Amino acid sequence: MTQHITTQPCDRRVQVSVGGVTIADSTRAVELHEGSLPVRYYLRKADVKMDLLTATDTSSVCPYKGKATYWTVEADGQRFPDVVWSYPTPIPEAGAIADLVCFWTEKPGIELTLADA
Repeated sequence: MTQHITTQPCDRRVQVSVGGVTIADSTRAVELHEGSLPVRYYLRKADVKMDLLTATDTSSVCPYKGKATYWTVEADGQRFPDVVWSYPTPIPEAGAIADLVCFWTEKPGIELTLADA
């Protein structure tokens, strides 16, 4: 299979807010580049307020990354279904994102901020 993704350590601070609540703050994110899709920032669970996330039954399969699982965020009385995902055991070519989480930043109410680390 041809490699259609690349990953690299992110040299910036990545913050994600959902519904105005800061959910993630990391200086050790992994950038994932996949064709013409937006750059995705995968974060360690230790850098995410996982207590505000609830696992769902949703899953999807990507031929370049493997099977993803999803979470819903509940923040400040608002619910954001299936806006966080992870590849617990990705295919070997995507091993750099194993068990990291990513936010669907194009969804309303989700804001990604990048700053110098």
